[in-house]
Amino acid sequence: MTGTLYLIPTPISEEAVIDSLTGDIVRVLHKTQHYAVENIRSARRFIKSVDRNINIDELTFYEIGKNSSDTEKSSIIDILISGKNVGIMSEAGAPGVADPGSDIVLAAHKANINVMPLVGASSILLALMGSGLNGQKFVFHGYLPIKQNERQKAIRQLEKESHNFSQSQLFIETPYRNKAIFDDLIKTCLPQTLLTVAVDLTGEEQFLETKSIQAWKSSQVVFPKKPAIFVLLA
Repeated sequence: MTGTLYLIPTPISEEAVIDSLTGDIVRVLHKTQHYAVENIRSARRFIKSVDRNINIDELTFYEIGKNSSDTEKSSIIDILISGKNVGIMSEAGAPGVADPGSDIVLAAHKANINVMPLVGASSILLALMGSGLNGQKFVFHGYLPIKQNERQKAIRQLEKESHNFSQSQLFIETPYRNKAIFDDLIKTCLPQTLLTVAVDLTGEEQFLETKSIQAWKSSQVVFPKKPAIFVLLA
């Protein structure tokens, strides 16, 4: 009998470690010895914060990411085939959603291994839930281009698609580029377009507001230097 591949969400803010956990996550951590993780150090710290009685030194960690080799991924599948459970964890949020892990999940399906996603925080869904914008039709785009001219071109295209298909357009940004992308949105989008800015969701500095571009232009906004989700609806 094969093991189970557990997809284990982790807190999306440092302050929400215990509050965001479900009983299922705690139970899975107690019966899993092998982990494929985005960052070994943060994964060890997370497990220890859940239960200090878990012996971290008895666990095995495999670091996964964009540069993981096929051999490394195959070794994780081999562990599952041998009957042992494996947990996948990203550094924050839901593994496989804008984070590493989806390729291992696909390989597990091909090997007829049971895949069990667990309930937990996803900044993407929390931002959409809190936006008040279209939650029936939406598209997530990850990161927009770094270069300003390419980013502004992408914003115009997203606004056009949002208007044509009545879709909420979601994208994320790193803390040090929050202000730059916000300024580009204000300069590029039409006055009536709606924009949600969601920063540090579930954290102590949470910022979550939806306004028209026109209203944002007259607002004095200072965002926390934390990861952000933007939701746009034209």
